[in-house]
Amino acid sequence: MRAFAELLDGLIFCPARTGKLRLMADYFRTAPDPDRGWALAALAGAVSFRHAKPALLRQLVGDRVDPYLFALSYDYVGDLAETVALIWPGPETPEETDPPALATVVDTLDRTAKADLPGLIAGWLDGLDQRQRWALLKLITGGLRVGVSARLAKTALAQAFALDLGQVEEVWHGLAPPYEPLFAWAEGRRPRPDAAGQPVFRPFMLAHPLDDETLDPADYLVEWKWDGIRVQLVAMAGQVRLYSRTGDDISAAFPDVVADVPGDWGVLDGELLTAHPGQGTVAPFNHLQQRLNRKRVTKTLLRDHPAFVRAYDLLFEGETDRRAEPIEARRAALARSLAALPAGRFDLSETLDAHPKDQNGDDDESDAWAALARLAAGARAAGYEGLMLKRRGSPYVAGRRKGLWFKWKRDPLSADLVVMYAQRGHGKRSSYYSDFTFGAWAADGRLLPVAKAYFGFTDAELRQLDRFVRDHTVERFGPVREVAKTLVVEVAFDSLHPSPRHKSGLAMRFPRVKRIRWDKPAAEADSLDALATLIER
Repeated sequence: MRAFAELLDGLIFCPARTGKLRLMADYFRTAPDPDRGWALAALAGAVSFRHAKPALLRQLVGDRVDPYLFALSYDYVGDLAETVALIWPGPETPEETDPPALATVVDTLDRTAKADLPGLIAGWLDGLDQRQRWALLKLITGGLRVGVSARLAKTALAQAFALDLGQVEEVWHGLAPPYEPLFAWAEGRRPRPDAAGQPVFRPFMLAHPLDDETLDPADYLVEWKWDGIRVQLVAMAGQVRLYSRTGDDISAAFPDVVADVPGDWGVLDGELLTAHPGQGTVAPFNHLQQRLNRKRVTKTLLRDHPAFVRAYDLLFEGETDRRAEPIEARRAALARSLAALPAGRFDLSETLDAHPKDQNGDDDESDAWAALARLAAGARAAGYEGLMLKRRGSPYVAGRRKGLWFKWKRDPLSADLVVMYAQRGHGKRSSYYSDFTFGAWAADGRLLPVAKAYFGFTDAELRQLDRFVRDHTVERFGPVREVAKTLVVEVAFDSLHPSPRHKSGLAMRFPRVKRIRWDKPAAEADSLDALATLIER
């Protein structure tokens, strides 16, 4: 546990990506099995416990510390694990014992009965120093917040042992913590774990945003960028699974998609969408959202929001790996193979003819970019998220490879909203009010919440917003502050949808701060009626 605590402490105080990679690589090379495997899992967000939850920590600290003192401390610190680690009183005469190994902590937390956990965790906290307590509590809460993503942790592992990151990601989803076969392969003690023929997730090929790139449109296939969620259908070894972009198995939430798919079909990459019942046309994203993050899907949801996959690439045809082939060959194989999948549940994402024609009906390459721009400009009105440009002849490779795939996203919408509430952030922002709730005016003069956002501003603007919150607080609700309704912020967002869960009846997708309108009176902020005209139906 000591080495893991030192690793987390080093990561949180090291802002540079290269420094974080070096710290993790050193740890992976020197820590023993299975500790390093559990550390890798924790950094990748793959550790959770059935009964050890944040609520238990609140209960424990409430038994040791005055609740009012804890509330004040938590409000100031802004992070539960850090607050408990700092305020935990511990015994007057602590015993000098070595902290438990990380693997011991994980194993014990996993198999200890719920009723016995308070005594177990309190005993550990009594015997650990402040940094080790913080690491233990971070492990339990599941949110390390040390500036490390799952991909960065895998990158560090690859760098530590001179492995190819693509090969690490290829086998990752076929393994489970503490990843001993992975480390055995990394150190040359065993062959590479084999995912061939197994119904596991394969890493997606990703696109770069199309910024100021100089491209020849003739070198690229053009498709619509669909407004759903990216999925991977895997049908191998007699099993059929549907994976999300992050590799989560969402098959149980979409039984209508995976039903009747042959178990040896292969692997495709596509967009999960929902259709308007009886019409067959693609429904807006908020219809699909009704079916996401559900453990059980009802007959009503299946009827009202039928799901289907619009396929745009083929990774495996049966057990034949097609990823090294050019995209044209993969698409031809995909079009041929889709005939074996249930009709109405899978179709092909067509390529677009983005070339303008000259007077003879031939492609006019001199105006190709203008034609693409017209397509992109019409994406929102047509219900698309933008355009995808895929280089002709490109193989299917994991991650973002420069020059191969680009995404041309539609311009965001924006609205002037009033700041209503603010909450402290986490990690580096735990000392600042950085999470904001914004509202729009109802017809009866009330201000109703329509969005929450916590990014889009500079560090200097964050300090200005934090000062505004502190100077204009009118009420406190635990860590949340209500502020005077005087500050207007222009909020950019991707789309707006009806939402029965919100008092305003509206919900924004991907809201972020665009600019602070210090100059605009709150009374001139947008109304709910004005926002309602932007709803996608």
